[in-house]
Amino acid sequence: MPRIAVFDPFSGASGDMILGALVDAGAPLGSIEEAVVQLGLRGARVTAEPASSGAVRGTRVRVETVKEQPSRDWREIRALIADSALEAPVRDQALAVFAALAKAESEAHREPIDRVHFHEVGAVDAIIDIVGACIGLHALGVEQIVSHPVTVGTGWVRSDHGLLPVPAPATVNLLAGNSTPIRPDPPAGSAPGELLTPTGAAILVTLASWTIPAYTPERVGHGFGTRQLPWPNALRLWIGEATGAGLPESEEYLLETNIDDMNPQFFEPLSERLFAAGALDVWLTPVTMKKGRPATVVSAIVPAERRANVERVLFLESTTIGVRATLLSRTRAHRRFETITTRWGDVRLKLRGWEGRVIGAMPEYDDCFRLSRESDASIREIWAEAHRLGEVFTGQRWEGPAQVEGR
Repeated sequence: MPRIAVFDPFSGASGDMILGALVDAGAPLGSIEEAVVQLGLRGARVTAEPASSGAVRGTRVRVETVKEQPSRDWREIRALIADSALEAPVRDQALAVFAALAKAESEAHREPIDRVHFHEVGAVDAIIDIVGACIGLHALGVEQIVSHPVTVGTGWVRSDHGLLPVPAPATVNLLAGNSTPIRPDPPAGSAPGELLTPTGAAILVTLASWTIPAYTPERVGHGFGTRQLPWPNALRLWIGEATGAGLPESEEYLLETNIDDMNPQFFEPLSERLFAAGALDVWLTPVTMKKGRPATVVSAIVPAERRANVERVLFLESTTIGVRATLLSRTRAHRRFETITTRWGDVRLKLRGWEGRVIGAMPEYDDCFRLSRESDASIREIWAEAHRLGEVFTGQRWEGPAQVEGR
């Protein structure tokens, strides 16, 4: 059964609350600290401390940055994450979350998406929150992410643009059109304020679905926010094993559409939006249509609960007038990552498991390419050595849960 993470945002969610819940549930803080170094985020530090309110105990994670930070737009942040040494599943999830956040900010400020500066959601702290959340889920071996309805808060929030109603415009854009259930207002008599931040909303809306299956909980974590409220200001997170109720894991759709009248340069942002909406895989196929017209088939594999979101992106972000849907049943091998050391540095191997044994070990292209750029060795030479060293895993007994990867 898949390993599951179940968020319970009874007091809303923010990036640091999500980090706190993951660390409290067992994700190593050191992995998040290492990512800060890998991303070259100078003047940034991540700390964790015990926190409690009444009978609820958990962890408060703080992201501390010096005031002098470079101004970054989405294009720069996308390059920073894409070119990093983060593991592929972590990098892909982080890019999808940030793409959703950038789109929401773009709509809120009416600016082209590549020129969006992240203002109050920050550049450095948002990067650490989002990348750290993806690292924590990956480290815990989570394969399925779901969430209870989220509390958004009431009243007003102060921003660089003055007072704004709660939830803030970027948060509203993330919630709208994604079938995100929200909870009623907090208890009567409580102080108004923002409980769901844009960063917290982006992580939950992008990574989680809202249909909660039956599951067996193994551990629980609480991530505390910084505000003092009449109730425990914490995000609860259950980690356990799904027991098969709810939407079956194999219920997925292949969505396809033929496009012959769109600027080819627009396919890259379209693919990015499709991943952000929940597609597990996206690919493009050149075809020839009637009267000899060249065209492109856009294909996406989508979980059943994300179908409406992905179809919405296809209609809004492309020129299609119709989308085909085919119900899929897929059988997937177990997957996990191991790291080996070559003469030029560390390379991750993607291991495949079947019937209790490792049946293959494939070097990660991004790692080989990075080492090739840092040395005078060819990527072919680095890949060959990594592949040879990885052969030791083939035939070994399969151990550990499958890691987060949807494709």
